[in-house]
Amino acid sequence: MPRARSTETIRQTAASPQEQGSGCLSGFTVIPLSVIFVSYLLASLAMKTNPVLITRPDAISSSISSIFTKEIQFWGGSITRWAAASGLDPNLVATIMQIESCGDPRAKSSADAMGLFQVMPFHFLVTDDPYNPETNAERGLAYLKRSLETASGDARLAMAGYNGGIGVIARSEWTWHAETKRYVQFGWPIYSATINGTTSDEAVQNWYVKYGASLCRQASRRLGLAE
Repeated sequence: MPRARSTETIRQTAASPQEQGSGCLSGFTVIPLSVIFVSYLLASLAMKTNPVLITRPDAISSSISSIFTKEIQFWGGSITRWAAASGLDPNLVATIMQIESCGDPRAKSSADAMGLFQVMPFHFLVTDDPYNPETNAERGLAYLKRSLETASGDARLAMAGYNGGIGVIARSEWTWHAETKRYVQFGWPIYSATINGTTSDEAVQNWYVKYGASLCRQASRRLGLAE
């Protein structure tokens, strides 16, 4: 969820986000620049992901993948129910929870993001309990759905919007905050693995080793799963 400042893990991120020289371009300059522009455009199109649309029933799973950690599996039934109520793929919801809290319902960032989906205080009503899993899921997934709709169903861009603020979706990726780039760098492969139906947890483990070990240990203790 967008927030003011990053914390020790990838799940907490900032809430946000040349001069051109003057003069005339000769014909010799225009041609190379045109080639560069076309090449860049083609590369960008090649890198685009196939969006997972919330309006496509075939894109929505009925349960979460086995690749997620045991802390996320603990919430499997709830994730499926919350996702169905929001019209979201449970594997997308599970991916967000994996990165944001690793399933710790009492997780809190230095920027005051709270709960399973690390929702910022201004998303709650005065009467809400931010740490109540049902309330936290309702507020967090409403924002995720809004982000996905703004991204025209592109789940990768929706992740960026969830992390860095919906405004980043319309911006070029090179302008994204470093935390948002890392969020997508690690989050998108996890979700892609679930789309592809792989049983390998390599993408989750890459995130775990780099950012998630202490977060998941804390969640495991909280949930009574620690060995």
